[in-house]
Amino acid sequence: MRYLPHSDHERAEMLGVIGASDIDALFSAVPKSALKNFELDLPDHSPEFLVEAHMRALANQNHAAGDGPFFVGAGAYRHHVPATVDHLIQRSEWLTAYTPYQPEISQGTLQMLFEFQTQVAKITGMDVANASLYDGSTGTAEAVLMARRLTRRNKVVLSGGLHPHYRDVVRAYLKDDPHLECLSPSPEGQGDILDHIDADTAAIVIQTPDFYGHLRNVEAAAKAAHDQGALLIVVITEVVSLGLLEAPGALGADIVVAEGQSIGNALNFGGPYLGLMATKKEFIRQMPGRLCGETVDADGNRGFVLTLSTREQHIRREKATSNICTNSGLCALAFSIHMGLLGEAGFVRLARLNHFNAIRLANALDGVPGVTVLNKTFFNEMTIRVTQPATALVERLAQRGILAGVPASRLLPGDPEVENLIILAATELTTEGDIAALCAALTEELA
Repeated sequence: MRYLPHSDHERAEMLGVIGASDIDALFSAVPKSALKNFELDLPDHSPEFLVEAHMRALANQNHAAGDGPFFVGAGAYRHHVPATVDHLIQRSEWLTAYTPYQPEISQGTLQMLFEFQTQVAKITGMDVANASLYDGSTGTAEAVLMARRLTRRNKVVLSGGLHPHYRDVVRAYLKDDPHLECLSPSPEGQGDILDHIDADTAAIVIQTPDFYGHLRNVEAAAKAAHDQGALLIVVITEVVSLGLLEAPGALGADIVVAEGQSIGNALNFGGPYLGLMATKKEFIRQMPGRLCGETVDADGNRGFVLTLSTREQHIRREKATSNICTNSGLCALAFSIHMGLLGEAGFVRLARLNHFNAIRLANALDGVPGVTVLNKTFFNEMTIRVTQPATALVERLAQRGILAGVPASRLLPGDPEVENLIILAATELTTEGDIAALCAALTEELA
């Protein structure tokens, strides 16, 4: 980032044009309580090369995912992304592509989004998918609003296995609506959301594999919801699981929402990520975002167009289904390229490898004194109970260079039921050495 300083004369000239007597007058509308009333412990100035050296020293303190055993998941997963993906998304045809309002000059972008929609629809088992959303959490909130519009009901029930961040985003969207029912955390797979469905329910939201790694019975949830005229929203934070598990659409889901980060998108210190949404064809008019379709031009040549766009950017605000104003296009492109490189067989093999490594991890953890694996079912993620507070234990393991998962209390603060729980993930990048190092360190720390 460039630093462009102004002289005192230039500042005075700008203030004169604005009509402010000084800098304080310019910011007079800011409450005094919001103003900084202390000095920062920073030097007034420093040579550029010393600043660079200082910043490099700070950066070298980072412990990146590839620097040692890494078992962090809980909604963001470390997978191998082929170098081809990064190379292709940086080509100028893609890197500068934005909103495809003019199909005659946006055929590349439109075709990519069309292929992306096709891939998402296939892996979720749904009729149609949109051209992406921000991320899985906001996608879940959009699905809840969509279900309310479709059913003209208000009650929504969130499973206790839903990711806490996703729950909080839905709650923020609905502004603590009294018709929103959030069930208690279910770290051992307990809690029956089906008992909470009634004639006023618009939708129930379940996650599978859930926040704690358990696989949920989508078919039973779909039947119970449909018997009461409600919709079933299925959330997936680990999209690789769809390479092995039966597609939610085949099991009766009405809306499927997923986080697409695992395919084509590295962790990137927290983002950007990619929201996937797919639904039944009859619900397409209430689906947020945009939809790209296939057509032919005047000469009969295959072409692509923006078929449906129900965002407030395109139509009157009061008739829009959503205020989502981007389709995370570059992340969607990375997803689509990686999925294309894998192909159907490769996607299945990737899922099987993830599950295989998770089985090895679970078996190894079962042999560690003081560790109890809570899961009877899982894909590549599981929850363990330890005999010490999980947060302090994970911090000590981090000091050993082992990132041993996510303490559940970090995402559910103040809940004593989860204080000793750790959520761990294994992917295709998890080695036998990583697992051995984790188990050895746990054995010593829990002794």
